[in-house]
Amino acid sequence: MISKPSALPRDVRSLRRMVIEKETLLAEREVQLAERDRVIAVRDAELYAKTLQIENLKAQLAKLRRARFGRSSEKLDREIEQLELTLGELEEGVAESHTRKAQAETKAAKPAARASEDHKHGRKPMPAHLPRERTVREPAPTCTACGGTVLRKLGDDVTELLEYVPSSFKVVQIVRPKLSCRDCETIVQAPLPSLPIERGRPGPGLLAHVIVSKYADGLPLYRQSDIYARQNIDLDRSTMADWVGCMAALFDPLVVAIGKHVCAGEVLHADDTTVKVLAPGWGRTKTGRLWAAVRDERAFGGAAPPAAFYRYSADRCAEHAQALLASCRGFLHADGYAGFNNLFAEDPKTGKPRLTEVACWAHARRNIYEVYESTASPLAKQGLERIADLFAIEARINGRPPAERLGVRQQDAVPLLAELKSFFDKALSEVSGKSNLAKAIRYALARWTALTRYTTDGRLEMTNNAVERAIRPLAMTRKNYLFAGSDSGGIRAAAMYTLIETAKMNGLDPEAYLRDVIGRIADHPINR
Repeated sequence: MISKPSALPRDVRSLRRMVIEKETLLAEREVQLAERDRVIAVRDAELYAKTLQIENLKAQLAKLRRARFGRSSEKLDREIEQLELTLGELEEGVAESHTRKAQAETKAAKPAARASEDHKHGRKPMPAHLPRERTVREPAPTCTACGGTVLRKLGDDVTELLEYVPSSFKVVQIVRPKLSCRDCETIVQAPLPSLPIERGRPGPGLLAHVIVSKYADGLPLYRQSDIYARQNIDLDRSTMADWVGCMAALFDPLVVAIGKHVCAGEVLHADDTTVKVLAPGWGRTKTGRLWAAVRDERAFGGAAPPAAFYRYSADRCAEHAQALLASCRGFLHADGYAGFNNLFAEDPKTGKPRLTEVACWAHARRNIYEVYESTASPLAKQGLERIADLFAIEARINGRPPAERLGVRQQDAVPLLAELKSFFDKALSEVSGKSNLAKAIRYALARWTALTRYTTDGRLEMTNNAVERAIRPLAMTRKNYLFAGSDSGGIRAAAMYTLIETAKMNGLDPEAYLRDVIGRIADHPINR
């Protein structure tokens, strides 16, 4: 602030003292500004370093996800989960640093500046299906500038916040009045509706929530018990385990029906993944398997609802793969597991195979990609580029009718496949037969007929990704039945995943779907 001439002292000594005080104050402010600039520079450097680290981690995460074409190993899943957790922590730190920096730099900023910044970032609108709770903040009834009382409405500024309403419990009372006939003293009363669990106390909504929390959200029952205890609800783990067992038995007819629907399809996908089960009497875990069969016709515009059917086995013997698909006829997308080979063999009665193999290009590509990642081989890079051209064709025709897909493949993909095979044959003569690239090429050539079969029928897929998507959620939740005590836990898990993943494939909320099923299935005719 500049002093008025009349306020300045008349004597030189006082005037000099005032100038010195002003210079001292300015020097202090310059020091403060320099310190603020230094702090901002340090924070900018930290933000830049964190941003680089985030980009690096995102690249690593993308690389791991690209590598996860086949069955996901537990090590790979753990690496991906750890990277996602690390990314979350870093992004939270960056957001906090940005906020602190903004507070330091824009304490006097006008609200309009913040609004324009929000607009610049182009936020996504709030989900339209959510209910809206309106809170109106009326301004003062008088003009803040002149005190006028006649105010004309110009419009509204609406700011939306996404809020969370914690889940809550309630007690549902089923009241059945007893009436007595005055003429004959007969007691009249409405029957008790069927309960999900006979003489049990949980309602359909609670049962659905427990099941989905365990199998879809990765919350073991003991952790659910702790969460409910915070709401003063005493639900013992063993009690909820009994509920899950009862529901598995109640769901059995529906699970069987879904399995029949899947096996009735002419185009299927199949794969398996590991689960850990506590071996009774061993004191340690053993490795079981969850087999998945998927019917998904959305890629070629089929009318049948998509579905996934799971089956548990204590080991990976071929008989389990054959039992899963024993009644199936048509085409099977698979990853080359030898246990499926008997299904591809000719049936002595008909002279035709029960199922025709369709191999997965994602698996073949992954082998070459791993070679390129470790060696930067130019031949591996060329192979990846040629395969990428084939995937680009598939992206163009996804969801189109079978006839159109077949025509495009015959015209565009078949010539590229012929060139790719010639490239593979030539590359084999240029690299060591013991090299990883040679192994990757031989893997593809050994399955060439099955790999190119997708070009002969518009209903077929280039990859087995439909079933890969169906078994991916198991990686997070498989620990929920780690200590099942026997193989029965794996069997229950297979049933629950059948219902949950089928609901998700059809665009349904699994919890809402199971709540509806539990509320009706007890009275539903078993033959429907």
